Amino acid sequence: MPGIDDCLDEAMGVPGALGVSLVDWTSGLALGTAGEGPGGDHEAGAADATELARAVTQSASFADPAAGTAPAEDLILSSAGAYHLVRFLDTDFDSNLILYLRLDRERANLALARLRLAAIAEQLVLD
Repeated sequence: MPGIDDCLDEAMGVPGALGVSLVDWTSGLALGTAGEGPGGDHEAGAADATELARAVTQSASFADPAAGTAPAEDLILSSAGAYHLVRFLDTDFDSNLILYLRLDRERANLALARLRLAAIAEQLVLD
């Protein structure tokens, strides 16, 4: 089973990937990174992705009481030059982790990136 570094490396193989982080969205800390962070700073990107995750989890509009998990699978934010994809992770322990993948808008296929990130999240070993 692949570990964190292997999964981050695999995420960097997604066409158009610029950078990826595994983030604890309760603290805003990047637990692992690969590629380039936004503006060269993975920690700033992790903090910003944390704010997105918190906004969704604290909003009753996105809640799914029947799911019993995070209220969203993933978040997609588009900017002029990039797509920002945030994937909530389900773990065997009580955690609040996300994968944050930043993609070059000119080279990325957003649908493919979303599917690949979901598959990577499924194989990530966090026991």
